[in-house]
Amino acid sequence: MTDLMRYAAELDGAGQKGLPPVDKWHPEFCGEIDLVIKRDGTWVHEGTPIGRARLVRLFSTVLRREGDDYFLVTPVEKMEIAVEDVPFLAVLMRREGEGEAQKLVFTSNVGDEAVAGPDHPLVFRADPETGERAPYIDMRSRLEARIARAVYYDLVALGETRDIDGEEMFGVFSDGVFFPFGPASEVYE
Repeated sequence: MTDLMRYAAELDGAGQKGLPPVDKWHPEFCGEIDLVIKRDGTWVHEGTPIGRARLVRLFSTVLRREGDDYFLVTPVEKMEIAVEDVPFLAVLMRREGEGEAQKLVFTSNVGDEAVAGPDHPLVFRADPETGERAPYIDMRSRLEARIARAVYYDLVALGETRDIDGEEMFGVFSDGVFFPFGPASEVYE
């Protein structure tokens, strides 16, 4: 059993206690581990999906992004993993408040919550496979979640058109920020 696995076993349930300070840990790089976070949110170790949600949650708490690379980090070990798109999926959304004062709270597949706003922006990027624009939210420390299709439909239902610098844009407000999905003429086509 690697030090990472031992550390994970010791921290079982850490998600309820808060996140470890992975940004303060600077261990030596130990190499790669055969762990892939698939585009659909499945965590796969050595070709086998990890079936225990608590273990996935635990590993997610020691995940760190550096540039375009992802690492599982403990005080003594840093191991690179593969991520096909982004590490998380936003699987739930709830609305608190209304209008420009509303806050949209997203919950990831590992239980993290983030309010879309200045600290957790919503962005749209073209999907490399389909070319379609897909929505993402920064969940924590540059670790993003792709917004699941059903949640995206709920988000669109809250959308409105606003004039931004002379162009009609379709988007949503959350925590005082208007997040445009794109030009209204393109969204409504």
